[in-house]
Amino acid sequence: MTTRTYTIASSVGLHARPAALFTQAAAETGVEVTIGRPGEEPVDASSILGVMGLGAKNGEQVELTADGDGAEAALDKLGTLLETDLDA
Repeated sequence: MTTRTYTIASSVGLHARPAALFTQAAAETGVEVTIGRPGEEPVDASSILGVMGLGAKNGEQVELTADGDGAEAALDKLGTLLETDLDA
C-alpha cells in the first residue's frame, strides 16, 4: 500500500469540474485508490459523490492511498491532477 500527500491547487477545490476530472482519471487507473484529509476516513477516489463530499478546498492537503500493481504510477498521475489548477 502506498500513501502520498498532495495539496489541492484548483481554485474551487475538488468541486464540480475538478472533481469530475479527478474521479474519471482515478477510475481509468484500474487501481483501487482512496482520497481523504489526513487523519479522516478516506473515500473511493473514483466516486464523484465521495470526492465532492470531502469538501476539500484550494490549498488543503489530502492523502491518496493506492494498492496493487501500478499503485505508484496511479498516484503520480492523480497527484499531478491535484497539484494543477483544473479551473484555469
